[in-house]
Amino acid sequence: MISEVTTKISCLKAKLNVELISDETTKFETKHEEFFSQIKKSISKLKEIDAKLQDVLPTPVNAKESEENLIVKAKKICKQLLDTASKPELNQVECDHFRKYYEHLLAFDRHLSLPDVETHSTVDTSKAKVFEKVTLVCKEFANSGKDLEKAAALLVVVKSFAANLPMFDSQINTDIDEALKKSKEKHGPKHITDLSMTLERTDTGQRIMSEHTIFKGEDWRKRREKMQKQDDLEYILERLEGDDLDKDTLTELFKMFKKKYEDLLSVIMKSSDPKSQVDSLHTLISTTKCLVDKEAPKSTSLPLNETFMEKIPELLAHIFAIWTLQNTEHYNAIRGIESSEAYLLKPHVAQVISIFRILGIGYQTGESARSLFNNLVQVGTREGKSMITSAIACSFALIGVDVNCSCYSDILSTRDKEAFASLFGALGIQEHIEYGTFNKLCENLLNEQCDVREKVRDMILKNRNALEIMAETKRIRQKVLLIDEVDVFLSEEYYGGLYTPVLYLKHPVIKTLLDTIWTNRTIRTLNGIKSMPAYATCASHFSNWTFLMDEAIKDMIASLQSFQSSTYLVQNDRIVYVEGESIAENVVRGYDTIWAYYHENKNGKISASSLETNVGIIVNCGAFSYAEMPHGFAYITGVTGTLKTLAKAEKEILERVYEVKKSTYMPSVFGECRRNYNCASDVRVVKETEYFMEIRGEIDVFCRAKRAILVFFESEDKLMKFYHSSELSSIKESVQIITEKVSVKDRELYIKRAATIGKVTLLTRTFGRGTDFICNSQQFLANGGLRVLQAFFS
Repeated sequence: MISEVTTKISCLKAKLNVELISDETTKFETKHEEFFSQIKKSISKLKEIDAKLQDVLPTPVNAKESEENLIVKAKKICKQLLDTASKPELNQVECDHFRKYYEHLLAFDRHLSLPDVETHSTVDTSKAKVFEKVTLVCKEFANSGKDLEKAAALLVVVKSFAANLPMFDSQINTDIDEALKKSKEKHGPKHITDLSMTLERTDTGQRIMSEHTIFKGEDWRKRREKMQKQDDLEYILERLEGDDLDKDTLTELFKMFKKKYEDLLSVIMKSSDPKSQVDSLHTLISTTKCLVDKEAPKSTSLPLNETFMEKIPELLAHIFAIWTLQNTEHYNAIRGIESSEAYLLKPHVAQVISIFRILGIGYQTGESARSLFNNLVQVGTREGKSMITSAIACSFALIGVDVNCSCYSDILSTRDKEAFASLFGALGIQEHIEYGTFNKLCENLLNEQCDVREKVRDMILKNRNALEIMAETKRIRQKVLLIDEVDVFLSEEYYGGLYTPVLYLKHPVIKTLLDTIWTNRTIRTLNGIKSMPAYATCASHFSNWTFLMDEAIKDMIASLQSFQSSTYLVQNDRIVYVEGESIAENVVRGYDTIWAYYHENKNGKISASSLETNVGIIVNCGAFSYAEMPHGFAYITGVTGTLKTLAKAEKEILERVYEVKKSTYMPSVFGECRRNYNCASDVRVVKETEYFMEIRGEIDVFCRAKRAILVFFESEDKLMKFYHSSELSSIKESVQIITEKVSVKDRELYIKRAATIGKVTLLTRTFGRGTDFICNSQQFLANGGLRVLQAFFS
C-alpha cells in the first residue's frame, strides 16, 4: 500500500516538474487549458495525500516544494511578458511572444491561485503598455496632417498591433475607426480617397481598406477594377454555356433590366439631399412590394404565371436598386468627383444572367414560359453567388413563397444572412427567408407542424403510450430550396447520411439510474442492471416505457466500453465536438457523450451543474434521410462553383432523383482563367516511406522561391504526424497549423499570414472550402504567389 502511494506521489511530482509553456500548449488553446487544469488537480492531490497520510509515509510529501517551483516558473513568464510589452516597438515575432506569455498567464490565473504570483496585475499592466503604444501612434496619425506617406505608415503600425494581437483586435480596430473618422471630418473625404491610394502599396494597408468601414467604398472600387468583364454583356453571352441557351432573349431582357435599373437610380441619385433620398427609397420599396401578386402559387410544381415572368426584369431592377441605394454612403461622400460611380455597389452582368436562367428565362424550349423546372448554375468563387441567392430569395418571398438558402457552413450562412438583412427587412420578407446548414434545413422541415422532440418528451414523461394527434395543422406555404455548393450536398455525409434528432429524457429517477450504472460500471449485463433498486424505481415510474429503458441500458453498457475513444473536447463546461471548421456544442453522439460527461466530471473538468443539465436517457425521435429532404420543396435550384466537374454518378442523381433538368455555366467576370492543370505532373504517387520527404521537398522549393505554401491533409491525425516528423523538425517552430481545434482568433490570424513570403501553413481538408486566403503583396504575386499542395486524394 505504502509503495503504491509513494509511486503515485512520484508521478504527481513529475507532472508538476514541467515547463509551463510548450509548443503544443502554444498552438492549441484547449491544450493549455487542459494543461493548467491538470496541474491544479496534481497539486490538490498532493496536498490531500499529505494531509491524510503525513504520519504514515516514510518521507514527507512536501507539496510546498512543488508549488514553489511552479511559482518561480510563473514569475519568469510574468517578467518575460512585461519585458516584451515594455519594448518601444513590437514586431510580428515579439507580438507572437507577447501572445504566448499573455495567454499562458491568463490560463494560469484561471486555474491556479498561488501566493506571490501577481498574474492578474501583470496581465493588466502588459495590456495597458500595449494600448499606450496604440494611443501614441493614433495621436501621431492625428497630427500627421496631409502627409499621406506618414499617415499611411502610422496606420500600418496600429493595424499590425490589431493583426498580431487578436485578443485586443476589437478595441484596436475601434481606435483605428475613430482616428479615421476624425481625419475625414478634419481633412474631408478626398483625403481619405488619397490616403487609400497610398495604403494600396502595402499588404497591411490593403487589409485596412478591406476591414474598415470608412474605406469600404475604396474596397468596392478595387474589386470592380479587377472584374474586367463585369459590364461586358457580349463577353458574358459569348462564353456562356448551358442547356437550351436562348441568347437573344437573354440579351433583350438584360437590356430591359439595365434600363429600368439605371432609370430608378438616376431619379433618386439626382438629389444630394439625404432626406429626399430616404423618402424616394421608401417610395421605391412600396412600389416593389406592389409589383407582384403576394398570393403564393397553389400547385406543388410552383408554376409562375406569364404576368410574373414578364415582370422579372423589372422586379430584379427594383430589388437591385434598393440594394444599391442602401449602400450609397461612400458614393455620397465623394459625389461629383471623377469616377464616383465606381463607389456604387451594383450587380454585374453575370449575376443578372444567372438569375434569369434560374427563374426559367433564356431557354429555347417553351415550357419555361409557363412554369419553373429544377436547375443549377455554376458561378466561380468570389463572383457574387451570395447576391444571386439573395435576389432570388427576394423574388420568391415577395410572391408568398418561403425560401430556404442551405449551405454546408454555419459561418458562411450567418455571414450571408447578415449581409442582406437590411434588404430583406426593407421589403418585409425576412420571416420567409431562412439561411442555415443542411442540418438546420432538416430540423425546420421536421418541426413545421410541431416540435418533434417536445411531443415525444411529453408523451414519455406523462407515461402515455400514444402520441396525441394535433387538433389543427398549420398552413404551410410553398417552399423553394436554394442550395449553395451542390457537391457538398451530394457527399457521403449528406446524400448518404441520416439526420437523427434525439432528446435527453430527464427526471430525478433517471439521473439516479445513470449514477448507479456509472458507479457500478463493471456490471456489463442488462439483467445485472435490472436487479438494482434504481432500475425498479425507474420502471415503476415509466411503466409504459420499460422496453425503451431496457434498450437504452443496452446502449449504455456498450458505450461504457468505447466512449473514451470518442474524439471530444471539453469547452466552456460542455462536451463538444469538431464539425467542419467549427466547434459544435449541440451535438450528442449517443451514450458516448453521456459517459464523457461523467468521466470528465470525475476528472474535475465538468461541473456538477453541467453534468445535471446534460445527461439523461437518449430517446431517438427517428431517422430521416438527408437525401429525401429536397423532395419537400416545390422547386430546387442553386449556385455552385463545381457543377461542371461533378462525377457522372452525381449528375445522374441530380437528374434522376431530383429532376434537375438544366444546367448553366457562367464565365468569369475576372477574365480568362489562367490555371493550367497537368495530369502528368500535378499529381504524384510516392512510396509511403518517402511521403513526408516529398512534402518537405515541395515546401523547401517554394520557400526558396520566396513564395508561400498551404499543405492540406486528410485529417488532423495525419497532419500532426507530419508536424512531429523528423522531416519537418528543422523548420517546425515557424510552421503554422490550422485545424478545427485551433481557436477562432488564432485561425483568423494564421489565415491572414498564410499568403506572405516564406510562410508554411499546414491545414486539415475542412479549410480547403470557404476560406479566403487573400494575397495583396505585389512582390509576392510576382514571385508566383501561393502554392497549394493537397497531400491526399479527394
